[in-house]
Amino acid sequence: MTQERAEIASLLESESERKDVLIQGWVRTRRDSKSFFFLELNDGSCLKNIQVVVTGETPGYEELKAVRTGASVSVLGDLVPSQGKGQKWEAAAKEISLIGDSCETYPLQKKRHSMEFLREISHLRPRANLFGAVFRVRSRLSFAIHRFFQEHGFFYVNTPIITASDCEGAGDLFKVTTLDMHEPPRSEDGLLDFSQDFFSQPTYLTVSGQLEGEAFATSLGKIYTFGPTFRAENSNTSRHASEFWMVEPEIAFCDLEQDMGWAEDFVKWVIKDILDYCQDDLSLFFQFVDKTLEERLKFVVERPFHRVSYTEAIHILHNSDKKWEYPVMWGANLQSEHERFLTEEHFKSPVTVYDYPRDVKPFYMRGNDDGETVAAMDVLVPGIGEIIGGSQREERLDRLLDNMKAHGISHEEYSWYVDLRRYGSVPHAGFGLGFERLLMFVTGVANIRDVIPFARTPGTV
Repeated sequence: MTQERAEIASLLESESERKDVLIQGWVRTRRDSKSFFFLELNDGSCLKNIQVVVTGETPGYEELKAVRTGASVSVLGDLVPSQGKGQKWEAAAKEISLIGDSCETYPLQKKRHSMEFLREISHLRPRANLFGAVFRVRSRLSFAIHRFFQEHGFFYVNTPIITASDCEGAGDLFKVTTLDMHEPPRSEDGLLDFSQDFFSQPTYLTVSGQLEGEAFATSLGKIYTFGPTFRAENSNTSRHASEFWMVEPEIAFCDLEQDMGWAEDFVKWVIKDILDYCQDDLSLFFQFVDKTLEERLKFVVERPFHRVSYTEAIHILHNSDKKWEYPVMWGANLQSEHERFLTEEHFKSPVTVYDYPRDVKPFYMRGNDDGETVAAMDVLVPGIGEIIGGSQREERLDRLLDNMKAHGISHEEYSWYVDLRRYGSVPHAGFGLGFERLLMFVTGVANIRDVIPFARTPGTV
């Protein structure tokens, strides 16, 4: 029977010596002496390496004494107390063999590499300390999100990736088609004849699972979606990607105040989970990425959210002595500089802003009695500003139809969505969170391209 390998993360946490452990990983460094050499091995299970001591009597010594960085090796040995500083355990090799050699062109040598360079080798960058830590935290954060909703009675729903609807109405959609782009079929008026396409109508990659999520919330009560979304927005900023993941819960029998409570609790819960379970990887971010990160994460976990209306927030911003890059005016969306001022300087706490002007929000948000605002909210945190956007949905049939007309949205194309208001309509609400934005917040990594395994941005695939 083949011996099971021991993960380095487990070995380094061992309480006692262990005999005949199998370690398999990639060589980070090799240091030579006259009659033995040291290997630093990493297997991806944690940030730290394990030191392996290989003597001249060890079977495989001659084959491995010139092994290169990046090669994969297999070591059978004993876990023993380390003679070196800064490490509790090391492995004394009894046998060592080469699994996969590495050539001299291996790009991840023991030196500092720029983020731009590492983006060019996205297939190898997870082996770098920073990116190994990022993607381990990404895995844990994903698990924490599922755990929060599962432990609070939500059902996980998979909404379509191919859709005929544009939830946000922004028009930045990737089209999905099987039509011949060189000689596409056309109708008598010269337009593309989508009746001959695979789905017989224009279809797109989804920008949100919210509308379909509402259908399930008004059946199952509390649901959440967590999946890929797409925006054909030609934006080359550090915060935008063409393919990213969204977390979107939807809750029946829920108003805006309850929705804000769910969003605030969710943010605190998942950040605390990362602080509790990712300390080793977080230590790298605290030391080398952002020295204020730990304070900022604890700031959100430990302090209560302050709630402020959009109108009051505009008043606060107007009366501050700050010089704004973007003008502050009622009726315009808040910019990141405004949001960060509210959290970091004015309230000195995470902030939830609610009741936004209706003219800057989508058709599905519930109108307030003042006729000027909607029951929408944004959750703001220090360092980045908005991290969650949400609203109570318009559950009144006549108001929804009026909104759709004002936004130029066809009742026929969205008849299924209108039906949710015809048959047992209830107040309901939800929110959306960009998974990578949250990951940027908890790691301090400033560019969204560096928290996505294989980033899809304009001109890059």
